[in-house]
This record gives sequence, C-alpha cells and structure tokens, in this order.
Amino acid sequence: MGVPSLDPVREWRRVPEELSARVPVEQRAPGLDRDAVRLLVSRGTAVSHHAFVELPRLLRAGDLLVVNTSRTLAAAVDGRVGHVRVVVHFSSLGDDGRWAVELRDPDGKGTTRTRAGGPAGAQVRLPGGLALTLEEPLSARSARLWWARFPGPEGAAAVLGLLREYGRPIRYSYTERDQPLSAYQTVFALPSADGAGSAEMPSAARPFTARMVAELVSRGMQFAPVTLHTGVASAEAHEPPYPERFAVPEASARLINAVRAGDGRVVAVGTTAVRAVESAVGADGVVRARAGWTDLVVTPERGVRVVDGLLTGLHEPEASHLLMLEAVAGRAAVDRGYEEALGGLYLWHEFGDVHLVLPAESPHTEHCVSNCW
Repeated sequence: MGVPSLDPVREWRRVPEELSARVPVEQRAPGLDRDAVRLLVSRGTAVSHHAFVELPRLLRAGDLLVVNTSRTLAAAVDGRVGHVRVVVHFSSLGDDGRWAVELRDPDGKGTTRTRAGGPAGAQVRLPGGLALTLEEPLSARSARLWWARFPGPEGAAAVLGLLREYGRPIRYSYTERDQPLSAYQTVFALPSADGAGSAEMPSAARPFTARMVAELVSRGMQFAPVTLHTGVASAEAHEPPYPERFAVPEASARLINAVRAGDGRVVAVGTTAVRAVESAVGADGVVRARAGWTDLVVTPERGVRVVDGLLTGLHEPEASHLLMLEAVAGRAAVDRGYEEALGGLYLWHEFGDVHLVLPAESPHTEHCVSNCW
C-alpha cells in the first residue's frame, strides 16, 4: 500500500514545550483522580470546553464506545551492543516468535535518543545473560525497527520473563520521571493469552475510571471491546504506523453493526480503536470478527466507514494521527479544535488532556442533548 505523505503546513503553530504533560494528572495535586483532565469537544468547527467528568452528559443513550483492551508492557530494557550501552524498546511480538525492537541511546537523563538501526547480525546483550540477534528491518521504508530473535524455541517466552523482571515503561524526554507500570494501564486493559501487549499505552482511555464507566452504562451508553497492540511510536519520528496485531471479537462486531443500524453513534476511544474497527469492515459496510495484522493507515482520502466520533489525546502538528482526525472530522474542524487547545493551554501527550470529536449536530439534536436527562 502507498504511504501517505504528511503535510507539515498547518494553520496552528507548533506546540510549546510547557504544554507537555510531564506527570499523570493524579500527581499534580492531592485528591485528584485520572478523570481530572480537561476535555475539548469539537462538533464540526464548533468547539466547547469541559472537564472530562462531564463526558457522560455529552454523549447520548444508545451511543457505543469502542475501547482497546490491550495491556501496556514494561517494554524498555537496558542492554549493550559490544561495549556500547543501549536501551531496547520491544515493540511487537511476531507470529514466528520474533520481536520487533528499536535500539536507542541513553541520554544520561533517564530518557533516550534515536540511533541508527541494525546492522543485521548484531548481538544485543541483555540482563540475565540473555542476548538477541538483529535479523532484518521490519519495513523497507525505515530501518528504525528491526526483527530480532532469541535463540532456542523458548525465545518469545524469554522476552516476556525479561520484561517482567527488568523492564520499565517506555518514556520520552517530555515526561519528568519514570512512572510505575500501573500508571500506564487503562481501566479496560486485560492480559492476553500469549503475553503480547502494547509497547506504548493506548492513552486515550487513561482518564476513564471505574466510576466513570459505571455512570456511562447507567446513562445508556454501551461498550464494545477490541484489541490492538500498539507498537513503538517514537515521538521524534512521526511516521505512519507500522503493521500491528488486532482483534475484533464477534460480539463486538454484532454490537457495532446494531448501533450503526439504529440511532446511536460509534465513538472510538483512541486512534488504536479506530484502526482496529476500520480494519474489520468490509466493502459492504458490515463489521465482521477479524484477527491478525493490520497495515491500514486511515487518511482523509480513505475516510472512515464505521466510526462517527473519536475520543483521543492531543497530537503534534507532524503526527500521522492527525490524518485520522481529519478523516473523521475534516481539516477545518481539526485546525479549529487545535487552535482552541493551544489558546486554552491544554496539555499534550499520554498524561495530558483529551479531545472528543463528534459530528456537527442539528438544532434538534442539540436540544435533545441538553434536555434528555
């Protein structure tokens, strides 16, 4: 498939460094929970500002939230290539037992810098006497991620043990310090049978609490679980996503189709949920149970066939995620929303604020939203 080019020219300016969320919201003041972030709502080019705890009153009975159940892994491990220290980011578990990995240079500040990938045959020594061998680039378009193998039939399982004992969550320089793995798990996360998971948190769902989920259900919203194991994004690269493993269960496919046939809206929680469900829809517009790998990149040209709305974090101007937002809402709505987010000093990245993108509403629909409770 063709790789879309990212258009760096946007009406809104760069994101100031001070708008990076450096710690989780619950660490910023006593008594705060995860849901204490802000919520920007875009309905077409109309924008409003809210607290995330207002979400149940901003959706409607019959709306369906598609959520990613992938569990975040402690995917960063220290290693050595020869005498050189590196940090290995474990990205994706392949069907053949290999892992896609990214090697990075430690920067002396607890975070890392990009480095050249490879070469083929290089040995990376890891804690516990383990070693992996780099075999080939994951993609012809970039040598940043490489397929790597542990020796022996238990190689894939050895990685999972390594991550449990020596791993830590991947973090980038805009964060203040290391956080426990629990800070990177969402309320929807479940362990997978083979131990696979996400290298980086599906962060749009992070603000949800059990209390919030209960209120949404009580108000008539429904949930459809899907799984997409996110690979390493590397905040500096801004590349379109690599192929990732996903699964849309039969029950979720039926629920999505039923909501689309009625008056409800399908609202994806995160770009990962969009990628999963849009990878499971046929040319006839019907979502079917599917599992495997997806290389789908959702762009304005391709459009969306299932999703009506999207709850997501705030992304930098170069990020490929913005193509997906434009596919859902259009360029004008995205630019307008981001201008408001910058002006309102919203916080970016995985511990930051969130953005709810919904279709433009008719006066009748707006009246219902304000009076139906």
